[in-house]
Amino acid sequence: MSLWKKETSPPPVEDTAAAGSAADVEEMMKKYDKESNVRVWEGVPQMIVKGVTVLFSLACLYLTLFDKSQAEIRYTFFLGFIVIIGYLNYPLHKSHVKPNSLPWYDIIIMACGSIPFFYYALNCQKIMLTSYTKIAKDPVMMIMAVCGILALVELCRRSVGIPILCVVGVLLAYTFTKVRFGKIIYDLFFTTNGVMGTPISVCQKYIVVFIIFGAFLERTGISNFFISLANCIAGSSAGGPAKVAVISSALCGMVSGSSVGNTVTTGSVTIPMMKKTGYRGDFAGAVEAAASTGGQIMPPIMGAAAFLMAEYTGVPYAKIALLAILPAALYFTGIYIAVHLEAKKLGLRGLRRDELPQFRVLVKKIYLLLPLVVLVILVSNGTRTMQSSAAIAILITIAVGVINNIVNSVTKNEDKSDNISFGKIIDALEAGGKGTITVAAACAMAGIVAGCITSTGLASKLLRAIVSVSGGMTIVALLLTMLCCIVLGMGVPTTANYCIMASTCAPILMSEAIGVPMLAAHFFVFYFGIVADITPPVALAAYAGAAIAKAPPMRTAFNATRLAIAAFVVPYVFALNPAMLLIGAQWYDVVLIALTALLGIFGIAAGLSGFVFQKLRIWERALCIAGGLTLLIPGTVTDLIGLVLVVGVCALNSTSAKKAQLL
Repeated sequence: MSLWKKETSPPPVEDTAAAGSAADVEEMMKKYDKESNVRVWEGVPQMIVKGVTVLFSLACLYLTLFDKSQAEIRYTFFLGFIVIIGYLNYPLHKSHVKPNSLPWYDIIIMACGSIPFFYYALNCQKIMLTSYTKIAKDPVMMIMAVCGILALVELCRRSVGIPILCVVGVLLAYTFTKVRFGKIIYDLFFTTNGVMGTPISVCQKYIVVFIIFGAFLERTGISNFFISLANCIAGSSAGGPAKVAVISSALCGMVSGSSVGNTVTTGSVTIPMMKKTGYRGDFAGAVEAAASTGGQIMPPIMGAAAFLMAEYTGVPYAKIALLAILPAALYFTGIYIAVHLEAKKLGLRGLRRDELPQFRVLVKKIYLLLPLVVLVILVSNGTRTMQSSAAIAILITIAVGVINNIVNSVTKNEDKSDNISFGKIIDALEAGGKGTITVAAACAMAGIVAGCITSTGLASKLLRAIVSVSGGMTIVALLLTMLCCIVLGMGVPTTANYCIMASTCAPILMSEAIGVPMLAAHFFVFYFGIVADITPPVALAAYAGAAIAKAPPMRTAFNATRLAIAAFVVPYVFALNPAMLLIGAQWYDVVLIALTALLGIFGIAAGLSGFVFQKLRIWERALCIAGGLTLLIPGTVTDLIGLVLVVGVCALNSTSAKKAQLL
């Protein structure tokens, strides 16, 4: 049976509302997602570990906001704490998850891995004044450096996975054949060209604060507010719950920097609603996964990689968030069109008005958006640094939570789940600390990758290779880069994927031989690193959606890829025509490319769905897809050809549908 074949009738009643429990989702994620394989702490040990994690979050806030010491001191203290918190949370293997279990060998690794970083921090001035030759000949210094690096590598294996370590291992092996062992270890541990490179710098300065901010924001009930708002907007339209999933995931994605976390948060509500309406489980899970993955490209937060992009390119974060608006809008519009056509194809209705929240009631909680509004204003006007803006937003989030408590008390709202409390503040600090582990471990590995590339001059060799294979053709170079991003991104966090691709492939696209503008090149690798979360065979967001929907994971992943087709074509549009990113374009250029891209995405979505006003024939589907792709290629001639094909097929299909109704 074809993966794309659609059922013509809703599933049986007893199956439509069935959804995976929290245990089902946890089991699925432990199987595929390294971040889900954490230690189990109970009783007093749980309180101790929680306290240590909370103190770590507070220490990170202090280092980021108030500490003015030398950068190397802040980075090494940060990495030392990461090693401790990391090994307290992640076991050697998922089968080793036992309550209150911390094996002796993990204690040794934790100590041997953290002490070198703390020693560096306490003796930073002395170490930096010591020459490379003296440190390389000191066995104690070399052993400490190796222990610190290996501890981070093992923590990355536990919390992130094997794929990124394969890249690190290959590059290290290549580097050892080109550079002396002592020189490599010195560069990777004692300088800012290794584990303390740009990725860790950005992680320590910006990312940690925004992770903590996201954790606080989620505890004020903003996710439920976004879902209710989406229901008000689209819940009653054809196939309403799927459209609610798209809108709510786009909004929640501004808060969550994780496609998997976004899928689980909003999917637990939207996927059962979609199945109840009549969507198949694999399609419902795919809608949520595709929309949740796009949350990482949704301004203003855009996931951690946006901060890294600001650091790599030297472009202010506020400008990057502004330039990301149009591509993100096209991405979510593409998914929205796809679910609308699917709903029409299956004859699905929306929810009844009495099942939807009332807007006049919902608007009373508009104050929940205040932290996001303040964050955007502070970051945009440049009066505060990004980290201090996030810290202020955290304080406002707590204040909004207190206001929410008062409102719920005055209105006698029986649902107290969104009330803020001291316990929730502690939980948010704990969640922020835990969320930092995987990002920091991945950033440290990305720093090693960048260090190896710098030490060996590998970037220039890759440039010559890709230029040679592509023959200098931009489209071929973009295709090769896309494949690299997707393959590397399977099972690798977006942050690490972007760091590696920004160090390797982005400069290649920016070279004179290829000629892609800097921001377009960085957005290109950013996008394709993200869609790896829904691209088979390792599609973590799709697997999370499948677990909630009780659907086949691989089929869900293929459907998610089809729904997110805009994410695979939009990067080519702004790489070939940077006007989409507002680069060197007048307003009418932007409007034109937005309209042609939107129509092109509609044509591709219609062709893949096989439905517009009625079922499309094979040749009509082919013409729709061809016309859609042609519209996405910059140029007046291609736009006219695409317009004729897509509009012509739609007009013909509309005429046929009207004739069929008259018979």
